[in-house]
Amino acid sequence: MAKTQTVTRYKMHVKTGDTVQVITGKDKGKVGVILKTFPKESRVIVKGVNIQTKHVKPQQEGESGQIVTREAPIHSSNVMLYSEKQKVASRICYTFNADGRKVRMLKKTGEVID
Repeated sequence: MAKTQTVTRYKMHVKTGDTVQVITGKDKGKVGVILKTFPKESRVIVKGVNIQTKHVKPQQEGESGQIVTREAPIHSSNVMLYSEKQKVASRICYTFNADGRKVRMLKKTGEVID
């Protein structure tokens, strides 16, 4: 009998389209936009960060091989939301706006994201 495996889905502080700054690792300090999120692994793909090269063999005869570069996922804990106006990275807090909607806000600048 095979056991059913439960997949935990992590709550992440970032969403697709957010501008973030990398706070640790080889790309520390780089700023980019989140292209895709993987909540099950708690990972994100950031544009221009963690670039990997892959050598692709030719598929058909007469075709030449090529070198493809792509962004690889990094852990969501290694990125921090970034304010384009103030040029500073900040943690987030959740607050309610005038309409009573729950929104994300940068702690340092008070800028509302959502």
